[in-house]
Amino acid sequence: MPKEVITKYMSSSKVAGYAIGAGLAPFFTVCSCTMVPLFAGILYTGAGIGPAITFLLMAPAANILTVLITGEFISWEIAGVRILVSLAAAVLAGVIISKTPWGKAIEKENQISQNPGPVQQAVEIVKPPLDERLISALKLGGYLAKQILPYFLLGLVIVGYVEAYLPQELVGSYLSGVTGVLLASVIGGPLYTPTLVEIALGQSLLEKGMSKAALLSWLMGQPYDIPNMTAVSRIVRWKVVLTYAFIAWACSVMFGLTYGLVTRSL
Repeated sequence: MPKEVITKYMSSSKVAGYAIGAGLAPFFTVCSCTMVPLFAGILYTGAGIGPAITFLLMAPAANILTVLITGEFISWEIAGVRILVSLAAAVLAGVIISKTPWGKAIEKENQISQNPGPVQQAVEIVKPPLDERLISALKLGGYLAKQILPYFLLGLVIVGYVEAYLPQELVGSYLSGVTGVLLASVIGGPLYTPTLVEIALGQSLLEKGMSKAALLSWLMGQPYDIPNMTAVSRIVRWKVVLTYAFIAWACSVMFGLTYGLVTRSL
């Protein structure tokens, strides 16, 4: 993808940047950790930190596959609400992070190399051949894999044990009401489950007594799971990661409670 297009249209200071980040994300039908290399790619190419974070959070939460499966397995009402609240949370996180000193620092680091001086611009006339660009892309992919994969696997092992030993008979008692929304937001965030597993598990918990409000909060947790956060921390450092994780968690609680009160499904 041409760097000048990313730099021009995906700036943190432009509304269009957030619109593009949120608009492109649903077409990437992947889970949160698969989004990390894509997030790194657009960030390294010159995108603003705000639109990049919006892209990172929006895709796993409300991509086309996620919405369709949520609608078919659970309900189309939940699927529709999931799109709206995921969009609001992703844009809010992107805007806030773009205003923080640590967000601006990461953005500046990645954009210095995208703004060569006039002398370098005059010399840089010939674009590298396609084979060189492909090799460069493969090298970047290998670099990202080395940075991300060990933390990704460690996160999977940790949350796998958490999921395996979660007492299912306590679902009806603890995953309803205000306490249920809070607990679902805490469990749904750190707990990593791929899209298909997440929705199937959510449907099972719903049948065992989980409220719809808690379920929405649970489903909103996927973008800030442990493997995602550990992987992204290798790219933008922990201050940015903890900021967007806190915003996403707060939104999952707020929108879960709001949905429960409006629909009387707490």
